[in-house]
Amino acid sequence: MEPILEVNNLTMDFGGLRALDRIDIDVKEGEIVALIGPNGAGKTTFFNCITGIHPPTKGEMVIRRPPKRNPQRLNGLKPNHVTERGLARTFQNIRLFPSMTVLENVMIGRHCRLRAGIAGAIFRNRATRQEEKQLVRDSYGVLEKIGLTRYVNELAMNLPYGEQRRLEIARAMATDPFLLLLDEPAAGMNPRETESLDELIVKIRDEEQISILLIEHDMKLVMSLSDRIFVVDYGKKIAEGTPEEIRNNPAVIKAYLGEEVDA
Repeated sequence: MEPILEVNNLTMDFGGLRALDRIDIDVKEGEIVALIGPNGAGKTTFFNCITGIHPPTKGEMVIRRPPKRNPQRLNGLKPNHVTERGLARTFQNIRLFPSMTVLENVMIGRHCRLRAGIAGAIFRNRATRQEEKQLVRDSYGVLEKIGLTRYVNELAMNLPYGEQRRLEIARAMATDPFLLLLDEPAAGMNPRETESLDELIVKIRDEEQISILLIEHDMKLVMSLSDRIFVVDYGKKIAEGTPEEIRNNPAVIKAYLGEEVDA
């Protein structure tokens, strides 16, 4: 079966710097796929290309949303149009609306699925009012799935750090994605928070039927979660395979994993 995300020959130049060099990566339905490598390897640039932030210099990016799986090119799409087609992401640095409530942050994520136009917003007809009520219900439902309902009316800035990370995931899920891109979701988390995150990501994949592509430096998390792993260095893909294959790849062990994974 064809992948739900297929990226071929992706190249990104910034002036004289080649940040991505002919990268090929794919994600199949139901997978948790990790993209790893040292800082500056091009991982976040890869995310920025497939989500419309940076138009790549070369390459093809295609998605196939289940169940119809009609191929759609991502090349040339703006970020909001990428989101509308079913790709959602979080960021390495938390980008919540700190002075808005937890529920309001999720409602903003859900906004891309609303049908009310300018006229509806101005005149607030019956259909618009009903849609707004449904928006609140749907957003609360996402918070239930993520385990944040106890903070529903709390300002985002007042949440513990780990819960802010989960709120970012909730906001991304509110867009109704089929593929969720997580950029270092465990960054800054303590071991208990990381373990809880591991369980949450598996739950999203298994219960919500959302495939996952994540960038992560926590190798214990990567090895426990991932079905497949892609390794990049200086913008080039140097390895791909199962966690066991990556764990035993001499070049990868030497460059990235060291001895910790064997402990």
